[in-house]
Amino acid sequence: MAKKRGAAASRAQKSRKTAPKKPSWKRRLLMLMLKLTLVMTVIAAVGLVYLDAQVRAKFEGKRWALPAKVYARPLELFPGQPLSRDDLKIELKGLGYQFTSRATQPGSAEWASSRVRVYTRGFNFPDGQERAQKLLIDFNGASVSRIRDAAGNQLPLARLEPVLIGGIYPKDNEDRDLIQLSEAPPHLADALIAIEDRNYYSHHGISLRGIARAMLVNIKAGRFVQGGSTLTQQLIKNFYLSSERSLSRKLAEIPMAILLDLHYSKDEILQAYLNEVYLGQEGSRAIHGFGLASQYLFAQPIRELKLHQVALMAAMVKGPSFYDPRRHPQRAKERRNLVLKVLQEQGSITADERARAEQQPLGVVKQQSLQKGAYPAYLDLVKRQLREEYPEEALNSEGLRVFTALDPIAQIRAENSLVEVTASLQKRYGASIKALEGGMVVSNPLSGEVLAVVGGRKTRYQGFNRALDAKRPIGSLIKPAVYLAALEQGYTLASIIEDKPLEVKLPNGDVWRPQNYGRTSHGPVPLHRALSHSYNQSTARLGLEIGTGKVVDMLKRLGLQREVTEYPSMLLGSTALSPLEVAQLYQTIAGNGFQVPMRAIRMVTDSHNEELSRYPFHIQQTVDGGTMHLIQYALQEVVREGTARSVYSRLPSSLTVAGKTGTTNDQRDSWFAGFAGDRLAVVWLGLDNNKPLPLTGSSGALRVWTEFMAQAHPQPFVAERPENIQYHWIEDATGLMSGEGCEGARQLPFIEGTEPKESSGCGDNVINNPLDLFKRWFRSE
Repeated sequence: MAKKRGAAASRAQKSRKTAPKKPSWKRRLLMLMLKLTLVMTVIAAVGLVYLDAQVRAKFEGKRWALPAKVYARPLELFPGQPLSRDDLKIELKGLGYQFTSRATQPGSAEWASSRVRVYTRGFNFPDGQERAQKLLIDFNGASVSRIRDAAGNQLPLARLEPVLIGGIYPKDNEDRDLIQLSEAPPHLADALIAIEDRNYYSHHGISLRGIARAMLVNIKAGRFVQGGSTLTQQLIKNFYLSSERSLSRKLAEIPMAILLDLHYSKDEILQAYLNEVYLGQEGSRAIHGFGLASQYLFAQPIRELKLHQVALMAAMVKGPSFYDPRRHPQRAKERRNLVLKVLQEQGSITADERARAEQQPLGVVKQQSLQKGAYPAYLDLVKRQLREEYPEEALNSEGLRVFTALDPIAQIRAENSLVEVTASLQKRYGASIKALEGGMVVSNPLSGEVLAVVGGRKTRYQGFNRALDAKRPIGSLIKPAVYLAALEQGYTLASIIEDKPLEVKLPNGDVWRPQNYGRTSHGPVPLHRALSHSYNQSTARLGLEIGTGKVVDMLKRLGLQREVTEYPSMLLGSTALSPLEVAQLYQTIAGNGFQVPMRAIRMVTDSHNEELSRYPFHIQQTVDGGTMHLIQYALQEVVREGTARSVYSRLPSSLTVAGKTGTTNDQRDSWFAGFAGDRLAVVWLGLDNNKPLPLTGSSGALRVWTEFMAQAHPQPFVAERPENIQYHWIEDATGLMSGEGCEGARQLPFIEGTEPKESSGCGDNVINNPLDLFKRWFRSE
């Protein structure tokens, strides 16, 4: 038994000697740390790979959503052009030119009594690059007489760059004008590096000294208040991350900055920074990049900036709001001068250059946007036409260039006319029209191009656009369509029609009783007078005689797109249209029966200047030229003898124009639509609440139209005479053939074969020159 117990004890002792020892807690901790380190290394490696992919993908791809840029028409200059020095000044102000004693750099102009010296900026047009050049422009009164270049050579044609009138922005409302580093003015890069990141060209994306300094500041403050960021880190924050001050964002920012510096050159990174940095806010629109900030602050292209302006922009990078030169000019000036001091200390500028720059004022333009957004009503029309062909994403992110027909000179004239005349009317009529509003459209009757759009008295207001969206009854503006339809049915200008009361029973049992203005009937009247004097009763009788369907058909042939209900009151203009729609109708009338769709856009190109869309001249004849000649005659009579005769109290009698007044029930709307040789304009005045006015078409809208034409100096309208038109002397009271010198006789045009067959007994004479009548009018005034 003893042997057995000894053997068992021996085996137990051996078992204890061979059992493995448990690892110590230190060893276990070390192993855990190694495993965690391995996992963290893998995670970090994966994270770095991901961050690297993110950095490269965005930096090498589409870096920014670039808004579409919208340009006005370029002003073309040539000898004999009807253009005054004041007109040219309007154009140059729109372009942000500097008016100096000597035009020594692009974007400057000098003024003399009969000539102007302009140093153009040049522009990359779709048809080629227009270089910057010095032009000497001589004037003879209100026209250009000669154009010479810097060498004194006479030029047959010169072209200014177009005014940038606005853009179509992405949802984040960021806006920027991209520039190349080579396009930046002298000292911009030096100033930026000197004040923001002195070691930019020597570090590898981050500054350990800056990070350490920032850590001390944050520890003292007890919170995260400073980042110690390099320019590369600032670009990472703005370009890839958020502006949130947090440790997590900082931890992501550091490796991304190192990766960016690893993959790209310092100049590439600096160029991206110049285009990305935030430099201010204009309403809801964020101003990014020095290219746009140059326009925002100084209304000049960046390449034209001087040292003191460059220093101010570099100074603002630290805090665009804190150093806003408009709100805090003294603070901004002190910061600008600090930048100049640092530039001198680093040898980038001399002491004299610094002293001269410090003496300069800040030079910031008073209004935050000199031209962008200056024409919101016109830009609204452009956007609507663009959205018919382009998706929204393409418009606000692909950097499209949109070239329009906007004429800044015509636009300013239209705005001034509407604002000044409505202010005068308010002064005269008082509180009853305190809220008087208006809309106006100006076009070229030859091409259908829209030259100007005014959406209301607050011409910079980006809200309700009355020129496009105020659908108001057009009153007597519809009458030319009624009379055109009647002329096609065999009536002539000499036809005698009855102007007397009438009643029409409507389907609902009501009775329609149209009245003349002044509630006076005129009995038998010739057709041309019924139109020129805007008689309602004779017009209603005429329209009912030929049928409302004929009138609706004529409206469509004149260019009306919307559906019109056939009911008697539409013959006197109960149909509601916008000023733009009315302009389309009168465009066809002014165009001799050729319908030309109105258009605001000429061409669209991509960001590389490759043409995407062209909007060519489309034309089709929808009304016979002979019939249209008759109505043009009657519309000229409107302004010579009829309801619009007051125009010649302001316009020269030698200027032939044509048009029609319009007034609606209870005088709720005041309209005038008319044209000269190269200008057509439609004006509406009224109250947004649709209350009555103390105005008619002739006492309200006509005054705005007349003021515009007086400022615009248009070419006279010359009614083209078709081969089938003959002029005859007619006894006006009876519509019978007469002769020159006979009592009550006047010349009227007729389509060949439609002239009266009966004579008044005084004589008959065919007139081959239709201008004789208008010459007689001129002599009588």
